[in-house]
Amino acid sequence: MADVVKAWLPWEDPDGFLGGVPKGYDVDFYSGAERPRSLDEVEFYVPSYMGGGDVFDVIRDMPALKVVQLQTAGFEHAQSRIADGVTLCNARGVHDASTAELAVGLILASYRNLPRAVRDQEQQVWPGSYDEVDDSLADRTVLILGYGAIGEALERRLTGFECDVIRVARRARDGVHPTSELPELLPRADVVVLLTPATPETERMVDAKFLASMKDGALLVNVARGVVVDTDALLTELGTRRIRAALDVTDPEPLPAGHPLWSAPNVLINPHRGGASTAFAPRVARLVRAQLERYASGEPLINVVAGPPR
Repeated sequence: MADVVKAWLPWEDPDGFLGGVPKGYDVDFYSGAERPRSLDEVEFYVPSYMGGGDVFDVIRDMPALKVVQLQTAGFEHAQSRIADGVTLCNARGVHDASTAELAVGLILASYRNLPRAVRDQEQQVWPGSYDEVDDSLADRTVLILGYGAIGEALERRLTGFECDVIRVARRARDGVHPTSELPELLPRADVVVLLTPATPETERMVDAKFLASMKDGALLVNVARGVVVDTDALLTELGTRRIRAALDVTDPEPLPAGHPLWSAPNVLINPHRGGASTAFAPRVARLVRAQLERYASGEPLINVVAGPPR
C-alpha cells in the first residue's frame, strides 16, 4: 500500500461528513457523471448510495483499485463488476435501524388501515364509524425470514408490542429455525417479514406454494428484495383477498405505471425507502471512517463479502 492512498468518496465535504478523513488519504469527490482525473490511481472507492449504474460501471476502469466499500447491505448489484483481487465490503449494520423501523411501520399501517385514513383526509371525510375494527399487532405471531442483524433489530422493536416472534434463517442455530421448516411454520404466522438477501437460492422463494401455506388474513411484508417474491403468484393470491401484503420492494422495480400491483387489493406499496431515514448518515459515516482507518493501518476490514480479506 502506498504512503498516501487515493480514495474516491461520494461526499463533497468528506471531512464534515466523516468527522475528519483519516490520515494517509488523498480524496477526490465522485458521485457519478464526470470522473476525476485520478481514475488510474484510486485504491479505495465508496460508491454513491443513490447513484446510478455509472457509479458501479466505473469500477471496471480502475486499475489500481483494491477496496470497494458499499453503503448498502445488499451487494448483488456490485459483485459482477468487481475484478478478481478487489475486496468488496457491504454496509452490514448501517441499515438495521431504518429497515426495522419501516417493517414495523408497514405492519402497523396495514393493520390499522392508515392508507384508508389518508384517503379520507384527502377527501375531507370523517366517517361516523367503520364496519369493522382494526387489527392489532398485540397477540399476533410474526415470522422473520432471513433472521440476521436486521432481524434482531426488528425483534427488539417488536418486543413492546406483545407479539410472538418466530426466527427463521437458512441454517438452524440456537433459537432460529432453518428454512426447511417453513412448511410447518408458515401456517402459524399472522405476519411474515422478508429480510433475506437476493441470491439464486432466494429468488422467487415466496412462490405460489409458499403463499398458499400462509394462514387466511396473514400479512406479507417485504423489506428485502423484490425478486424474493414471485409477483405473478402474489397477484393471484391478493386477487382472492385471502392475504395482505406491504411491500417496500417489488419485481419489477421501479414499478411501472399501469402494473397490476398498483391496483391489487389488500396491498400497501412503499417505493423502496427502507434505508432512507435520518438514521442512515451517522451510521454509514462511522462505518466508512472505521474502514478507512483499518485499511490505512493494515487492520483487517470488516463486512467483507467478496474478494480477498484485507
